[in-house]
Amino acid sequence: MEAGQINNRANRLNHDDEKNNDDLILPTDINYRNNLKPKSKSFNFNFNNFNLNNFNEFEFKNLISLSFYKKIIIENKKILFALICLLFLSFYTNAPFIPHFNNFTNNKSDAKIVLILAANPGGGVLKWKGPQEWSVERSSISNKQNYCKRHGYELAIKDTTLKRRYSHEWREGWEKVDILKQTMREYPNAEWFWWLDLHTFIMEPEVSLEEYLFNNIESKAYRNLEHLNPLRIPIDSPYVDITNSPVDLVLAQDCGGFNLGSFFIRRSEWSDLLLDIWWDPAMYEQMHMQWEHKEQDAFETLYKTQPWIRERVGFVPLRAINSFPPGACSDKADDPQYFYDEKDRDFVINMAGCEWGRDCWGEMENYKALSKKLQESRWWKFW
Repeated sequence: MEAGQINNRANRLNHDDEKNNDDLILPTDINYRNNLKPKSKSFNFNFNNFNLNNFNEFEFKNLISLSFYKKIIIENKKILFALICLLFLSFYTNAPFIPHFNNFTNNKSDAKIVLILAANPGGGVLKWKGPQEWSVERSSISNKQNYCKRHGYELAIKDTTLKRRYSHEWREGWEKVDILKQTMREYPNAEWFWWLDLHTFIMEPEVSLEEYLFNNIESKAYRNLEHLNPLRIPIDSPYVDITNSPVDLVLAQDCGGFNLGSFFIRRSEWSDLLLDIWWDPAMYEQMHMQWEHKEQDAFETLYKTQPWIRERVGFVPLRAINSFPPGACSDKADDPQYFYDEKDRDFVINMAGCEWGRDCWGEMENYKALSKKLQESRWWKFW
Protein backbone atom coordinates (compact mmCIF):
# COMPACT_ATOMS: atom_id res chain seq x y z
CA MET A 1 0.00 0.00 0.00
CA GLU A 2 2.73 2.38 0.87
CA ALA A 3 4.47 1.83 -2.45
CA GLY A 4 1.19 2.33 -4.32
CA GLN A 5 0.40 5.54 -2.44
CA ILE A 6 3.84 6.84 -3.20
CA ASN A 7 3.35 6.15 -6.93
CA ASN A 8 -0.05 7.82 -6.92
CA ARG A 9 1.36 10.88 -5.19
CA ALA A 10 4.23 11.07 -7.69
CA ASN A 11 1.76 10.84 -10.57
CA ARG A 12 -0.29 13.68 -9.13
CA LEU A 13 2.83 15.85 -8.74
CA ASN A 14 3.84 15.23 -12.34
CA HIS A 15 0.33 16.10 -13.48
CA ASP A 16 0.43 19.34 -11.48
CA ASP A 17 3.85 20.26 -12.90
CA GLU A 18 2.57 19.76 -16.44
CA LYS A 19 -0.45 21.92 -15.64
CA ASN A 20 1.75 24.64 -14.13
CA ASN A 21 4.04 24.57 -17.16
CA ASP A 22 1.04 25.19 -19.37
CA ASP A 23 0.25 28.33 -17.34
CA LEU A 24 3.78 29.81 -17.55
CA ILE A 25 4.05 33.29 -19.18
CA LEU A 26 6.68 33.19 -21.89
CA PRO A 27 8.29 36.26 -23.51
CA THR A 28 6.63 35.38 -26.82
CA ASP A 29 3.17 35.09 -25.32
CA ILE A 30 0.56 37.81 -25.98
CA ASN A 31 -0.48 38.01 -22.33
CA TYR A 32 3.09 38.76 -21.31
CA ARG A 33 3.21 41.95 -23.43
CA ASN A 34 -0.33 42.86 -22.52
CA ASN A 35 0.25 42.57 -18.78
CA LEU A 36 3.72 44.11 -18.57
CA LYS A 37 3.37 47.01 -21.10
CA PRO A 38 3.63 50.56 -19.64
CA LYS A 39 0.34 52.01 -18.46
CA SER A 40 -0.56 55.24 -20.24
CA LYS A 41 -3.76 57.23 -20.42
CA SER A 42 -3.15 57.98 -24.09
CA PHE A 43 -2.32 54.36 -24.96
CA ASN A 44 -5.42 52.24 -24.36
CA PHE A 45 -5.11 49.71 -27.13
CA ASN A 46 -6.11 46.15 -26.16
CA PHE A 47 -3.92 43.51 -27.75
CA ASN A 48 -6.52 40.81 -27.15
CA ASN A 49 -8.97 42.38 -29.59
CA PHE A 50 -7.10 41.53 -32.75
CA ASN A 51 -5.17 38.72 -34.36
CA LEU A 52 -1.40 39.16 -34.55
CA ASN A 53 -1.34 37.17 -37.76
CA ASN A 54 -3.17 40.02 -39.53
CA PHE A 55 -1.10 42.82 -37.90
CA ASN A 56 2.33 43.35 -39.46
CA GLU A 57 5.37 45.03 -37.94
CA PHE A 58 4.98 48.27 -39.96
CA GLU A 59 1.45 48.86 -38.68
CA PHE A 60 2.57 48.15 -35.13
CA LYS A 61 5.35 50.77 -35.33
CA ASN A 62 2.95 53.34 -36.77
CA LEU A 63 0.55 52.70 -33.92
CA ILE A 64 3.29 53.19 -31.33
CA SER A 65 4.64 56.37 -32.99
CA LEU A 66 1.20 57.99 -33.39
CA SER A 67 0.37 57.31 -29.78
CA PHE A 68 3.73 58.72 -28.68
CA TYR A 69 3.27 61.97 -30.61
CA LYS A 70 -0.28 62.31 -29.39
CA LYS A 71 0.95 62.05 -25.83
CA ILE A 72 3.66 64.67 -26.46
CA ILE A 73 1.16 67.11 -27.98
CA ILE A 74 -1.31 66.72 -25.13
CA GLU A 75 1.31 67.17 -22.44
CA ASN A 76 2.90 70.23 -24.13
CA LYS A 77 -0.09 71.88 -25.75
CA LYS A 78 0.53 75.26 -24.08
CA ILE A 79 4.12 75.38 -25.28
CA LEU A 80 3.08 74.38 -28.81
CA PHE A 81 0.39 77.06 -28.85
CA ALA A 82 2.91 79.70 -27.77
CA LEU A 83 5.33 78.52 -30.45
CA ILE A 84 2.67 78.77 -33.17
CA CYS A 85 1.80 82.30 -32.04
CA LEU A 86 5.50 83.26 -32.08
CA LEU A 87 5.95 81.95 -35.63
CA PHE A 88 2.84 83.79 -36.80
CA LEU A 89 4.04 87.08 -35.31
CA SER A 90 7.50 86.56 -36.77
CA PHE A 91 6.43 85.85 -40.37
CA TYR A 92 3.32 88.02 -40.72
CA THR A 93 3.87 91.06 -38.45
CA ASN A 94 6.51 93.57 -37.49
CA ALA A 95 5.98 93.20 -33.75
CA PRO A 96 8.97 94.40 -31.67
CA PHE A 97 11.19 92.20 -29.48
CA ILE A 98 10.53 89.18 -31.73
CA PRO A 99 13.02 87.73 -34.22
CA HIS A 100 11.58 88.02 -37.73
CA PHE A 101 12.80 84.95 -39.56
CA ASN A 102 11.43 86.14 -42.89
CA ASN A 103 14.19 88.74 -42.90
CA PHE A 104 16.74 85.93 -42.94
CA THR A 105 14.99 83.79 -45.54
CA ASN A 106 14.67 86.55 -48.12
CA ASN A 107 17.45 86.59 -50.69
CA LYS A 108 18.66 90.16 -50.30
CA SER A 109 21.69 89.62 -52.49
CA ASP A 110 19.57 89.97 -55.65
CA ALA A 111 18.02 93.34 -54.75
CA LYS A 112 19.34 96.16 -56.93
CA ILE A 113 16.97 98.86 -55.65
CA VAL A 114 16.05 99.29 -51.97
CA LEU A 115 13.37 101.58 -50.59
CA ILE A 116 14.05 102.91 -47.09
CA LEU A 117 10.92 103.95 -45.24
CA ALA A 118 11.13 105.91 -42.02
CA ALA A 119 8.47 104.36 -39.79
CA ASN A 120 7.83 102.91 -36.35
CA PRO A 121 5.72 99.77 -36.86
CA GLY A 122 6.34 98.64 -33.27
CA GLY A 123 4.70 101.76 -31.92
CA GLY A 124 4.25 103.21 -28.48
CA VAL A 125 7.93 103.23 -27.49
CA LEU A 126 8.45 106.90 -26.73
CA LYS A 127 4.90 108.17 -27.06
CA TRP A 128 1.39 106.84 -27.27
CA LYS A 129 0.03 106.43 -30.79
CA GLY A 130 -3.54 107.28 -31.63
CA PRO A 131 -5.76 105.41 -34.10
CA GLN A 132 -5.14 107.94 -36.86
CA GLU A 133 -1.38 107.68 -36.47
CA TRP A 134 -1.63 103.89 -36.73
CA SER A 135 -3.77 104.26 -39.84
CA VAL A 136 -1.35 106.66 -41.53
CA GLU A 137 1.57 104.35 -40.80
CA ARG A 138 -0.23 101.23 -42.07
CA SER A 139 -1.29 103.02 -45.26
CA SER A 140 2.24 104.27 -45.94
CA ILE A 141 3.88 100.90 -45.27
CA SER A 142 1.32 98.99 -47.36
CA ASN A 143 1.80 101.43 -50.24
CA LYS A 144 5.57 100.80 -50.34
CA GLN A 145 5.23 97.05 -49.79
CA ASN A 146 2.88 96.71 -52.75
CA TYR A 147 5.14 98.85 -54.92
CA CYS A 148 8.24 96.81 -54.09
CA LYS A 149 6.42 93.53 -54.62
CA ARG A 150 5.19 94.73 -57.98
CA HIS A 151 8.63 95.67 -59.30
CA GLY A 152 10.93 93.27 -57.43
CA TYR A 153 12.50 95.84 -55.09
CA GLU A 154 13.37 95.46 -51.42
CA LEU A 155 11.77 97.49 -48.63
CA ALA A 156 13.72 98.34 -45.48
CA ILE A 157 11.50 99.78 -42.73
CA LYS A 158 13.62 101.74 -40.28
CA ASP A 159 12.53 103.04 -36.89
CA THR A 160 13.47 106.70 -36.48
CA THR A 161 11.80 107.31 -33.11
CA LEU A 162 14.70 106.28 -30.86
CA LYS A 163 16.48 109.58 -31.25
CA ARG A 164 18.17 109.36 -27.87
CA ARG A 165 20.93 107.42 -29.59
CA TYR A 166 22.28 110.71 -30.91
CA SER A 167 21.37 112.97 -27.99
CA HIS A 168 24.91 112.98 -26.58
CA GLU A 169 26.00 114.79 -29.75
CA TRP A 170 23.03 117.16 -29.88
CA ARG A 171 21.94 115.41 -33.07
CA GLU A 172 18.58 113.85 -32.22
CA GLY A 173 17.28 114.19 -35.77
CA TRP A 174 20.30 112.86 -37.62
CA GLU A 175 19.05 109.35 -38.16
CA LYS A 176 18.92 109.48 -41.98
CA VAL A 177 22.68 109.40 -42.59
CA ASP A 178 23.24 106.66 -40.02
CA ILE A 179 20.36 104.55 -41.37
CA LEU A 180 21.63 104.93 -44.95
CA LYS A 181 25.00 103.53 -43.91
CA GLN A 182 23.34 100.66 -42.04
CA THR A 183 21.10 99.77 -44.98
CA MET A 184 23.99 99.78 -47.43
CA ARG A 185 25.72 97.22 -45.24
CA GLU A 186 22.53 95.21 -44.97
CA TYR A 187 22.08 95.04 -48.76
CA PRO A 188 25.66 94.71 -50.04
CA ASN A 189 24.72 94.16 -53.71
CA ALA A 190 22.07 96.87 -54.06
CA GLU A 191 22.93 99.75 -56.36
CA TRP A 192 20.31 102.42 -55.62
CA PHE A 193 18.65 103.41 -52.34
CA TRP A 194 15.49 105.50 -52.19
CA TRP A 195 14.78 107.28 -48.91
CA LEU A 196 11.11 108.07 -48.21
CA ASP A 197 9.63 109.82 -45.19
CA LEU A 198 6.60 108.27 -43.51
CA HIS A 199 4.11 110.82 -44.87
CA THR A 200 4.81 109.98 -48.50
CA PHE A 201 2.57 108.06 -50.89
CA ILE A 202 3.46 106.59 -54.29
CA MET A 203 0.59 107.74 -56.49
CA GLU A 204 1.59 105.88 -59.66
CA PRO A 205 2.58 102.36 -58.51
CA GLU A 206 2.71 100.92 -62.03
CA VAL A 207 5.73 103.11 -62.93
CA SER A 208 9.11 101.46 -62.32
CA LEU A 209 12.13 103.46 -61.18
CA GLU A 210 14.23 102.17 -64.06
CA GLU A 211 11.73 103.43 -66.58
CA TYR A 212 10.99 106.62 -64.72
CA LEU A 213 14.50 107.78 -63.81
CA PHE A 214 17.49 105.45 -63.72
CA ASN A 215 17.70 104.39 -67.38
CA ASN A 216 18.11 108.02 -68.50
CA ILE A 217 19.27 109.71 -65.34
CA GLU A 218 21.88 111.88 -67.06
CA SER A 219 19.27 113.52 -69.25
CA LYS A 220 16.52 113.75 -66.64
CA ALA A 221 18.56 115.36 -63.85
CA TYR A 222 20.05 118.84 -64.15
CA ARG A 223 23.49 119.35 -62.63
CA ASN A 224 23.38 122.90 -61.29
CA LEU A 225 21.00 125.36 -59.66
CA GLU A 226 20.08 127.45 -62.69
CA HIS A 227 16.48 126.20 -62.77
CA LEU A 228 15.71 126.81 -59.10
CA ASN A 229 17.85 128.30 -56.35
CA PRO A 230 15.81 129.42 -53.33
CA LEU A 231 18.92 129.45 -51.11
CA ARG A 232 20.81 131.63 -53.61
CA ILE A 233 23.83 129.37 -53.56
CA PRO A 234 26.56 130.50 -55.98
CA ILE A 235 26.00 128.56 -59.17
CA ASP A 236 29.56 128.56 -60.44
CA SER A 237 32.19 126.77 -58.42
CA PRO A 238 35.85 126.08 -59.28
CA TYR A 239 37.22 122.58 -59.70
CA VAL A 240 33.82 121.11 -60.59
CA ASP A 241 33.75 118.68 -63.50
CA ILE A 242 30.19 117.56 -64.20
CA THR A 243 30.81 116.45 -67.78
CA ASN A 244 32.84 113.40 -66.77
CA SER A 245 31.11 112.64 -63.48
CA PRO A 246 28.06 110.38 -63.08
CA VAL A 247 25.03 111.23 -60.97
CA ASP A 248 25.22 109.46 -57.62
CA LEU A 249 22.65 111.47 -55.67
CA VAL A 250 19.28 112.77 -56.88
CA LEU A 251 17.13 115.16 -54.89
CA ALA A 252 14.66 118.01 -55.33
CA GLN A 253 14.27 121.52 -53.94
CA ASP A 254 11.19 123.05 -52.39
CA CYS A 255 10.45 126.65 -51.52
CA GLY A 256 12.94 126.52 -48.64
CA GLY A 257 15.88 124.73 -50.22
CA PHE A 258 17.01 121.11 -50.48
CA ASN A 259 14.34 118.57 -49.56
CA LEU A 260 15.36 115.17 -48.16
CA GLY A 261 11.87 113.75 -47.73
CA SER A 262 12.40 111.75 -50.93
CA PHE A 263 15.83 111.32 -52.53
CA PHE A 264 18.01 108.70 -54.23
CA ILE A 265 21.62 107.76 -53.56
CA ARG A 266 23.75 105.29 -55.50
CA ARG A 267 26.34 103.02 -53.91
CA SER A 268 29.84 104.18 -54.85
CA GLU A 269 33.11 105.27 -53.30
CA TRP A 270 31.83 108.83 -53.62
CA SER A 271 28.65 108.09 -51.64
CA ASP A 272 30.60 106.23 -48.94
CA LEU A 273 32.85 109.24 -48.49
CA LEU A 274 29.88 111.62 -48.58
CA LEU A 275 28.05 109.77 -45.80
CA ASP A 276 31.18 109.73 -43.65
CA ILE A 277 31.76 113.46 -44.13
CA TRP A 278 28.06 114.23 -43.74
CA TRP A 279 28.08 112.46 -40.38
CA ASP A 280 31.15 114.27 -39.08
CA PRO A 281 30.21 117.58 -37.37
CA ALA A 282 33.82 118.79 -37.66
CA MET A 283 33.23 119.37 -41.38
CA TYR A 284 30.70 122.12 -40.71
CA GLU A 285 32.21 123.60 -37.55
CA GLN A 286 29.62 122.26 -35.09
CA MET A 287 26.86 124.33 -36.69
CA HIS A 288 24.46 121.43 -36.22
CA MET A 289 23.62 122.80 -32.76
CA GLN A 290 22.08 125.90 -34.38
CA TRP A 291 20.53 124.51 -37.56
CA GLU A 292 16.78 124.05 -37.73
CA HIS A 293 16.70 121.37 -40.44
CA LYS A 294 19.69 119.44 -39.11
CA GLU A 295 21.16 117.05 -41.69
CA GLN A 296 19.40 118.92 -44.49
CA ASP A 297 21.18 122.14 -43.54
CA ALA A 298 24.41 120.17 -43.21
CA PHE A 299 24.15 118.87 -46.76
CA GLU A 300 23.39 122.36 -48.07
CA THR A 301 26.56 123.59 -46.38
CA LEU A 302 28.63 120.74 -47.82
CA TYR A 303 27.23 121.44 -51.29
CA LYS A 304 28.24 125.10 -51.00
CA THR A 305 31.77 124.47 -49.75
CA GLN A 306 32.88 121.14 -51.28
CA PRO A 307 33.30 121.09 -55.10
CA TRP A 308 33.75 117.31 -55.20
CA ILE A 309 30.23 116.90 -53.79
CA ARG A 310 28.70 119.12 -56.47
CA GLU A 311 30.16 116.97 -59.23
CA ARG A 312 27.83 114.03 -58.61
CA VAL A 313 24.64 115.68 -57.36
CA GLY A 314 21.66 115.85 -59.72
CA PHE A 315 18.43 117.77 -59.24
CA VAL A 316 14.93 117.03 -60.48
CA PRO A 317 11.78 119.15 -60.17
CA LEU A 318 10.01 118.77 -56.85
CA ARG A 319 6.91 117.32 -58.47
CA ALA A 320 8.98 114.56 -60.06
CA ILE A 321 9.65 112.74 -56.77
CA ASN A 322 8.22 114.86 -53.96
CA SER A 323 5.01 116.76 -54.79
CA PHE A 324 3.45 118.80 -52.01
CA PRO A 325 -0.25 118.99 -51.08
CA PRO A 326 -1.99 122.34 -50.52
CA GLY A 327 -0.86 123.76 -47.19
CA ALA A 328 2.83 122.98 -47.54
CA CYS A 329 5.00 125.89 -48.68
CA SER A 330 2.15 128.21 -47.81
CA ASP A 331 4.13 131.30 -48.83
CA LYS A 332 4.27 129.90 -52.39
CA ALA A 333 0.67 128.71 -52.55
CA ASP A 334 0.18 130.21 -56.02
CA ASP A 335 3.26 128.57 -57.55
CA PRO A 336 2.23 125.32 -59.32
CA GLN A 337 5.77 123.92 -59.52
CA TYR A 338 5.55 122.71 -55.91
CA PHE A 339 2.08 121.16 -55.67
CA TYR A 340 0.54 117.90 -56.79
CA ASP A 341 -1.42 118.02 -60.03
CA GLU A 342 -3.90 115.24 -60.71
CA LYS A 343 -3.90 115.96 -64.45
CA ASP A 344 -0.14 115.47 -64.72
CA ARG A 345 -0.24 112.31 -62.63
CA ASP A 346 2.68 113.19 -60.36
CA PHE A 347 4.65 110.16 -59.20
CA VAL A 348 4.93 110.72 -55.41
CA ILE A 349 3.27 113.05 -52.95
CA ASN A 350 4.89 114.11 -49.68
CA MET A 351 2.56 115.48 -47.02
CA ALA A 352 5.47 117.32 -45.42
CA GLY A 353 4.68 119.23 -42.26
CA CYS A 354 1.17 117.79 -41.92
CA GLU A 355 1.78 117.14 -38.21
CA TRP A 356 2.11 120.90 -37.65
CA GLY A 357 -1.45 122.19 -37.85
CA ARG A 358 -2.76 119.98 -40.68
CA ASP A 359 -4.58 116.65 -40.76
CA CYS A 360 -2.11 113.89 -41.70
CA TRP A 361 -4.74 111.18 -41.62
CA GLY A 362 -7.19 113.17 -43.74
CA GLU A 363 -4.55 113.95 -46.35
CA MET A 364 -3.32 110.35 -46.47
CA GLU A 365 -6.84 108.98 -46.92
CA ASN A 366 -7.61 111.56 -49.59
CA TYR A 367 -4.57 110.75 -51.73
CA LYS A 368 -4.89 107.03 -51.13
CA ALA A 369 -8.44 107.14 -52.50
CA LEU A 370 -7.33 109.37 -55.39
CA SER A 371 -4.54 106.96 -56.35
CA LYS A 372 -6.99 104.07 -56.36
CA LYS A 373 -9.40 106.05 -58.51
CA LEU A 374 -6.67 106.96 -61.00
CA GLN A 375 -5.53 103.35 -61.33
CA GLU A 376 -9.11 102.18 -61.91
CA SER A 377 -9.63 104.85 -64.56
CA ARG A 378 -6.80 103.31 -66.58
CA TRP A 379 -8.65 100.00 -66.72
CA TRP A 380 -11.90 101.67 -67.77
CA LYS A 381 -10.06 103.39 -70.65
CA PHE A 382 -8.52 100.09 -71.68
CA TRP A 383 -11.88 98.33 -71.90
